[in-house]
Amino acid sequence: MRERKGESSSGSSATRSAPLPLYESHPPNWLPKAHLSADLGYPGFHPPRPGQEEDLLSEANVRHGFTAPQPVNAEHFSAQSMINDSLHSEDVFSKLEELMNEVFLRKAERLPGIPTPSFRIPTRVTLNDAKRQAWLADLANPDVPLHKLGKSVPHGAKGHDLLDLLHSNDVAIPRAVWFLRVLGANETAGLRNRPTYNPTQYSIDWANLVTSYMKKQLTDIALPSAPRPGLNIKQTFKGVLSDADSRERWISRFSYCLKLLRTFYSEGLVDKRTFLVWVVQQMATCNLAQAGFITRLADEYLDGIVCNRALTKPLAEACLCKLNEVRVTSAQEHLADTEQLIISILQRICLAIPDAFVSPRLWSLQSNLIQEALGEDILDHPKDDKHIEQCSRDIRQLITDNVSDIQRRNDAMLFRKLPPHISTNTLGSAVSDVKLLNSISSNTDLSALTFFGNDSLDSSAFADKLNLLLTWSITPLQYGDHRPLACVTLLRLWRDKANERASRRSSTPPDEFLQDQLFDWLDSSDVASQPDNIRDIALLYGKLVGSALFSYVAYIQRLIARGEMGLEPSEGTESPHRKFLLWIPLSDTDPALTLQRKMTLYGPRARETPEDANERAIRKEIRLILPELFGGEALPTPESTAALLSQCAQFVSATRYEQVRTFRLWLLPIIKRTITNEEPGSSHPTLLKTYSVVVELMTYAKCFHTLLDMTLAVLEHCVTNDLLTAVIETLQRFSTVWACMDAMNRIVPELDNAHQLWRGRGVRSRTLLDLLLEFDNGRYLSDVSRQRVVADVGGLVLALQPVIDQPIPVPDILSEIFLLSEDTNPKAPLDLATGLWIKYRSSADWAWKVWDSTFASLRQVPNIIPDAEARRASAIRYGTFLCHIDQHLPHGMDHEVLQWFEGPGQNDVLSLSAEMWEVLTIVLLHLSIHGALKTTTILRGLVYPAWNLGASTQDDQSTPAIETLITASNNLCKFLLLQDVSDQVVNFPLDLLDVQCIRTHRREVFLEPHFSLFVSSIPILILLEHNPHIPEHVRENSSSLRQLLCQDRDCRKGAHRNLVAIQDAFEQSLHVMDQNADDVSKSIVSGLATLLGDSTDDIDVSNWPAITCLLSPWKIASTTLQFQFLLRQMGRALPQDASAGSALDKLTLMIFRNSMSSEEAYYVAQMVRGVDGAVAEKFVNNGIRCMGEMLKTGSLAAGTLTDTLKRASELLRVLVHVAEPLRKDPTVIPTIESATQDNFFPALASQLSTLEGALTSNQSEPGQYTQEIILLARLLQFDLGFRGVWTNGTKNHCGSLSLSLYKLTLLYGTGDHLDLIAYPLLFDTLIYLLDEIPLDIKSPTADPFRHYPTMSPTELPFDLPQEFRAQIMTLLPHLPPNDAVANLVTSHRDAAGNLIHGAPVTNRPWEWIENLGEPPISDPKEEERERDEKARLKTNYLIKNSGSLPLETFAARLTGDGVPGRHPDINLRCFEDGLSGESIFKRDWRETRIELDISTLSVGTSTNRMDEDHDGIGGSDVSMAGIPYSSTGIKSTGEKRPPSRGSPASSVVSRSSARNAGSSMRFSPSHRMSVSTMSSEVIDVDAIGTANSGGGARTAEKRKATGSAASDDEIEIIEGPVTARPTQPAAKKQKVRAATKTKAKKK
Repeated sequence: MRERKGESSSGSSATRSAPLPLYESHPPNWLPKAHLSADLGYPGFHPPRPGQEEDLLSEANVRHGFTAPQPVNAEHFSAQSMINDSLHSEDVFSKLEELMNEVFLRKAERLPGIPTPSFRIPTRVTLNDAKRQAWLADLANPDVPLHKLGKSVPHGAKGHDLLDLLHSNDVAIPRAVWFLRVLGANETAGLRNRPTYNPTQYSIDWANLVTSYMKKQLTDIALPSAPRPGLNIKQTFKGVLSDADSRERWISRFSYCLKLLRTFYSEGLVDKRTFLVWVVQQMATCNLAQAGFITRLADEYLDGIVCNRALTKPLAEACLCKLNEVRVTSAQEHLADTEQLIISILQRICLAIPDAFVSPRLWSLQSNLIQEALGEDILDHPKDDKHIEQCSRDIRQLITDNVSDIQRRNDAMLFRKLPPHISTNTLGSAVSDVKLLNSISSNTDLSALTFFGNDSLDSSAFADKLNLLLTWSITPLQYGDHRPLACVTLLRLWRDKANERASRRSSTPPDEFLQDQLFDWLDSSDVASQPDNIRDIALLYGKLVGSALFSYVAYIQRLIARGEMGLEPSEGTESPHRKFLLWIPLSDTDPALTLQRKMTLYGPRARETPEDANERAIRKEIRLILPELFGGEALPTPESTAALLSQCAQFVSATRYEQVRTFRLWLLPIIKRTITNEEPGSSHPTLLKTYSVVVELMTYAKCFHTLLDMTLAVLEHCVTNDLLTAVIETLQRFSTVWACMDAMNRIVPELDNAHQLWRGRGVRSRTLLDLLLEFDNGRYLSDVSRQRVVADVGGLVLALQPVIDQPIPVPDILSEIFLLSEDTNPKAPLDLATGLWIKYRSSADWAWKVWDSTFASLRQVPNIIPDAEARRASAIRYGTFLCHIDQHLPHGMDHEVLQWFEGPGQNDVLSLSAEMWEVLTIVLLHLSIHGALKTTTILRGLVYPAWNLGASTQDDQSTPAIETLITASNNLCKFLLLQDVSDQVVNFPLDLLDVQCIRTHRREVFLEPHFSLFVSSIPILILLEHNPHIPEHVRENSSSLRQLLCQDRDCRKGAHRNLVAIQDAFEQSLHVMDQNADDVSKSIVSGLATLLGDSTDDIDVSNWPAITCLLSPWKIASTTLQFQFLLRQMGRALPQDASAGSALDKLTLMIFRNSMSSEEAYYVAQMVRGVDGAVAEKFVNNGIRCMGEMLKTGSLAAGTLTDTLKRASELLRVLVHVAEPLRKDPTVIPTIESATQDNFFPALASQLSTLEGALTSNQSEPGQYTQEIILLARLLQFDLGFRGVWTNGTKNHCGSLSLSLYKLTLLYGTGDHLDLIAYPLLFDTLIYLLDEIPLDIKSPTADPFRHYPTMSPTELPFDLPQEFRAQIMTLLPHLPPNDAVANLVTSHRDAAGNLIHGAPVTNRPWEWIENLGEPPISDPKEEERERDEKARLKTNYLIKNSGSLPLETFAARLTGDGVPGRHPDINLRCFEDGLSGESIFKRDWRETRIELDISTLSVGTSTNRMDEDHDGIGGSDVSMAGIPYSSTGIKSTGEKRPPSRGSPASSVVSRSSARNAGSSMRFSPSHRMSVSTMSSEVIDVDAIGTANSGGGARTAEKRKATGSAASDDEIEIIEGPVTARPTQPAAKKQKVRAATKTKAKKK
């Protein structure tokens, strides 16, 4: 028995006789039992006991001390071999697994279950006003804990009053939210057991309550009404924000509501969807004063809005409207912050969800504002921060890219900025080539004209172009004698370039290739086989043979080689090539070639051929016409071409071979000999007549090369002005032909030589100089020669009009001109003209006054000279006089006369009588023939104004004068513009030379800029024909004249060259035409067709299928023009004429129901492009009607759907071009008829559904129906762009259609069907449809999510790309869940134990009330009851299921493990498993290799296990300083009881490697140190420091050693470690009673 230290051995006898109590050693309170049920003691605690081995005083123990025997040799023994043997066994893992499973199973069986939920909702009680106010005051007092108020809550105010009550009491937001949540929980408590209970319904109701509360406050912000005009009423306006007190109250209440709202929104107490929808709707309906608050509200909750497009798109639209409203209001300067915030919202939307701006309707209305708002830079950042500046630039660039993408997508769905048409066959390029060829004129340089391009010889493109060129040169659908010559020149230029390229590349020359191509075309072309084209074929191939482009020999040889039948007359059926051989002329006079041709055509035995006889007959006819060439007497010159040709019938009927041989080999040499045999300076008296006749014959035969040779020969040797004039007229008349022959480089030098020749004779011809400069055009003359010619022109001008300081003024009336009417002297006109020139040549206006006096004189001629012949002679004198005046003017008198006609002459000509017009006509014709007046001047000055006057006259009294004017003007026009009708017009002597001059001068009429004036007069003539105020015979005359003009080939050639001018002229006529003039409209359309070469009959809309044949390269341009004009004319007639509407319907339906190729559809689309709104509406309706019929007939199962959709695509192309101009103005967008839409929309929805079903059921290959689906989507986009889309019938299909589009969008965004073209197109189509579906007017509230997909985000395909997934997620009507339930789902285990995931967890914010915590336990009985409960349950932890969310919800269960408390200053050691998150190796290192810091432990006070009055060994409680914990291991501020503590003993896992540490107990015998160890080491317990206990704990007592330090009995035992608080001052050390020192007894 041990004795207490300091106890006296000499105590009282009573004390000595009393037995001392046995000392029992107890472990400290923090040391747990080794086993909860078995009595295995405490780990590391081995107190001394009676009879222990170390107390036996054996000799060995006395001599050597007690040494505990080791079970094994610790120095050398190792269990590694045994462990390795066990680990290498086959069933080691299964045994270990079974062991651990058994351990876990037994452990789980011992654990108690989760206790019953103890949470109770605070009940509502009815309190009087005083108690209720006191309770609310406690609620507003933050010092009053909520668990004090949480037993019950007062029942009373609701709704807005409740919110006002909280605001008036200034309740803190967290406490107010708790109070409102408790009230909500009581409201929903009775509904939770119902089967239809919706946990979020109360959040929806509360959201409606809060939003109505805010709306009520916003309603107080009103704006003054605008003053009414005309009412003098004084208005006073006082808003709630205008007064300081009311503003402060309003802002306080609204701010409090916003604070509550933030918590409501974050915790889900208000339904996010309901609230965000309200915000968006308020943004659209608020006024500008309210917008300042709503905008900030939208900005704060924008992150939730941009999660869904159904909210973002209406918000963006509302923001744009408000932004536009702000910018037009007068208070804009006061709304600068609001404006910037709206722009910021728009830009954030653009960054977060740019799809919100992909709305064609919104873009068409607000595109400019969108681009302006998104383009503003509103980012405010420091200029010196490079990082922020770079981020700002990146943001701006991202916005710019998004805007570009938005614009591209919207324009695509609006069918704007359509891509250029890419021709898939030859029609498109052929049309362009025809336009290029028709543009060839006298100024065209063919060497610079790119027609063939760089097409290689083996390409089909070259063959197509060659075929086009050859056909263009001979087809009767084109006009102009120059075409075959242009074709030959273009081929020759190409051949030369190809030869050069072949020479450089050492490749095959193109001659054989070209020969084959030309032969194939001649052999197979339909145009070449037509008999009417044989003369043009002969001309074309004759020129090809002459240019060595086509070998005549090779042609004959190929025919013979292939055994061509029908070349000889005896072979029966005649071959087409026989006619070609008969007609194609030979330029080579090689007898062998001629003989070969003769033998091929007539056989080897033919001596004389019919051609020889024909040539002799032609020569005979020419000798009779031109006897002067053969020594006979000259005959009078024929009056016209018809008269000339009537005298040479054999020539007219001869083949071109015979004509060319006659001219080239016989007549041309005779003419050249005749010219060259003349003596120098003399002139053949009949050469002029001979030249004019031969020119006419060669022109008829189109022998232009021979004509040019003869003309240049005559030019070289002519000596008279008349002959020179005739040559110049001929060269000018065929200037286009010379250009196409590439002969300008030959003509210009000859003209220059002729000019120098005549200049040497002292004659400077103004017409020769003008022609020389016109033909040269800066290309052929050398610079020196051109400067010389220009100098000659300037010298001529100066000579004819010298410059003097004081010119003689010209009197207004020149009386000497009046005397010329009766002066019969032949020289009188010349003398008068010369005299006037000499006198007034320096005056600038002398020519104008001469003409004015001459016109006045002509008006007097009928009065002075009654005889008609004498009047005609007088008129010719005046004409001759004016021609001399023209020669004395540097630039002629044409300009002066035109000015006079456009000035005072307009009234003068209106007063002329018929006799006066006869005299004036003769003068004008004489001037025109001799080149003094241009034909265009007469037309502009007289004819066109007369037609305008006749078309616009509305007075019957002025009809006689107008009748005379129109008749005379028509006669002039017919004389000047029509051939061989001069003898029927006026009594004017003409010969062939005069006719040729007239033809030359009218050439300018059909060239720009005069052609536009001429064409614009054609509709005027038509109006004149239908003017009832004009006499019938005048109108008939005008109609006949118009038809003759329109049928003239020169006119039609100019028309096909200038189609734009025709279009402008006829469209202008629609504006001046009477609205009700239906007959006039038809005549104008017919006149346009006649002008373009079609029938003169009225166009019948039923003939459209026949008209489609005009969709050829030759007529497509003119057909387009006619069709456009016809549609415009119908559009004007639609409002007044119902038949026009039916006719237009008939026309459009025939167009759309007729099958067309893609190229034809494109050009039909160009035809209808630009029509007005009424016609476009008809086209669109009928087109959609036809497409609806096609969609109904197309069947996927029958295999007809693809062909049907192909036809629909061509029809769509047409309609797109019709509607494109109308989309620029939303006010004129066509309206779809209800019947048409009800027919089209269901058919479209049905086909989409069919294709979607085929694709989703895996009945088709990936990509099989992609094009069909894309086309259907484009059809839907096109349809949605019009008004009237939504009828009662279409509304029923919008749901199914949107669902089909949604499924197709997902399909083409994933898996094998992934298509980067189809997916974005389908996605855009889907959102377009969703935006356009109208709201249900019967619904009390607008639901923006109504038609959006209802699929859950978890149902999206797993392989959907992230970018596509983000887009699709914005369409789903699911906002992000509350943070409390985010990523949580319900789950259960099936019978096999597998975990099955269920539906997402629904947020129940009104049921999950805050846990206010447990009040601190101050009653010792409660503490004792808790300890007993732990002992009963045999656990160290108690779980309280007291939360509003039961632990069963999470399938919680007790594990018996605890999470040890952590503190940076404590090295915890524990003797139990825990969930501290560390591995076993980490724990071993911590508990065995880290020295326990005794200074961090504190000594606690507690009752001893047996008796507190004992020595106190192990009787203290160790706690973690400053870290209170609850029994469940969760930190609690109200509970001071410490948890179980870790033991300072080393771990049994690696005890041998641990350092010796101070302990409060003795070592067990099995761990007692050896003697040698004890003798060499002394435990210095004084080195163990002590510290004050924290938290008011009493100071630990310490025993001090009094004996020798070397004695193992002198051990000072400390009751427990003391933990020092670093944050508190050190407490004064208290002296405690020292522990009793025990000594070992020695025997």
